[in-house]
Amino acid sequence: MSKSSLDGVRRTLLAVVAALLVWTSTIPAQAATGAENFNATCAACHTVGGGKRVGPDLKGVTERRSEEWLLKFIKSSQSVIKSGDPTATALFDEFKVQMPDTPYSPAEIKDILAYIQSGGEPAAAAPVRAATPDDIRKGQAIFQGIIRLKNGGPPCNSCHHVQNDAVIGGGVLAKELTTVFGTMGSPGVHAILGKPPFPVMAQAYKDRPITEDEVISIVAFLQDAHAKQAFQQPRDYGFRLLYGGAGGLLILMLLYSLIWRRRKTHPVNHEIFERQIRTE
Repeated sequence: MSKSSLDGVRRTLLAVVAALLVWTSTIPAQAATGAENFNATCAACHTVGGGKRVGPDLKGVTERRSEEWLLKFIKSSQSVIKSGDPTATALFDEFKVQMPDTPYSPAEIKDILAYIQSGGEPAAAAPVRAATPDDIRKGQAIFQGIIRLKNGGPPCNSCHHVQNDAVIGGGVLAKELTTVFGTMGSPGVHAILGKPPFPVMAQAYKDRPITEDEVISIVAFLQDAHAKQAFQQPRDYGFRLLYGGAGGLLILMLLYSLIWRRRKTHPVNHEIFERQIRTE
């Protein structure tokens, strides 16, 4: 085959490949189904016929609420609550948790509602290993960051606090967790740690998920903290910080005063000059 023929074949092949690339790039990606979106976003806080979790059981919600209300609430529950809507306000007062805004379009929300209306078919939950006293101790250490999370996620007390005599005071950026086990129960806490539905928490653990064993340990610690809360003394770190700061300032002032007393009051050249004057 001549060189010109080979060049022609190459050009033809390149044209075919380019056409295939253009054609495949115009094929829209298959949209997630209502079931997939529900299990990815909603299942951590809600069930369909399985009882309350972080939020209400959604069985029959399409009969209790209008589609218009559900579309607005699922898209941005916080906006509906702020508008003074009595139903949204009552839900917040009952569960004390605002549902995060969702990124779904009206069509995607309708697919989720259709899935809920069908009764839902959530995947059967894997059996959870029973917690042990070692899990409680490990969960306490993980909560404080004494034991690092396997995948490198931030420790719980960077944002949360638990009233427990054995735990260093935590952050105040997010919900206080002393009673969270009593409110949500093991399934709710387990679901949130395994698949965080809240935007900040989801971003923090997006590429650094908490492992199943770590989840069990943290849940065990939170259960123990809830059971023992009446016997724990609240810690007021404000006065400790105040007294510690005042003590540190006093020590620094004493050190500075000792150093200041030993300072040279005149330059060396001045002392030499004075000696010369006296000898003349």
